[in-house]
Amino acid sequence: MRTATIKRKTKETDIEVSIDLDGTGVAKVATGIGFFDHMLDLLAKHSRIDLTVKAVGDLHIDFHHTTEDVGIALGQAVKQALGNMAGISRYASIFMPMDETLTRVVIDISGRPFLVFKADFPRDKIGEFDTELVREWFTAFAFNAGVTLHVETLYGDNSHHIAESCFKGLARALRAAVAIDPKAAGEVPSTKGQLGG
Repeated sequence: MRTATIKRKTKETDIEVSIDLDGTGVAKVATGIGFFDHMLDLLAKHSRIDLTVKAVGDLHIDFHHTTEDVGIALGQAVKQALGNMAGISRYASIFMPMDETLTRVVIDISGRPFLVFKADFPRDKIGEFDTELVREWFTAFAFNAGVTLHVETLYGDNSHHIAESCFKGLARALRAAVAIDPKAAGEVPSTKGQLGG
């Protein structure tokens, strides 16, 4: 079973994340940040990854530490659940529309962390959520999951739609990339014979 649970406790946050890569998209998310919970809910739904997130953070300061630390924990959980990555499809790309917005997400589950993130948000906040935290979350996730991730919003006018297309795009790309390729069952998808080194 491709599952993992990560617990992360610092002076700023107390987080527990559990995932099942072969789930049905069930989400049980409670971070104390409404918009962020919405993004994680749709990430689970569209990736078909079962996701439980319990986070208590220093929200009286701002949402930065909680958002980033959930990204760290979720990235670590994905990496742990993938194990040696044998049999996975590895690569995926998706164009994700959200009304007037279109975002391209491309992923390589390579074991080599890298992020290219190009999205301009017309507003500084979505409700109380700082839009700059979308990039912070993607950075934390990509580097801790050990994936190469390219996210680019090609066009869009609504900040909510832009953020949602980024998360939904990642969800669909993850769904395809972590899927087991029946033609390569048990094989590590690399000419090196291993990923991540």
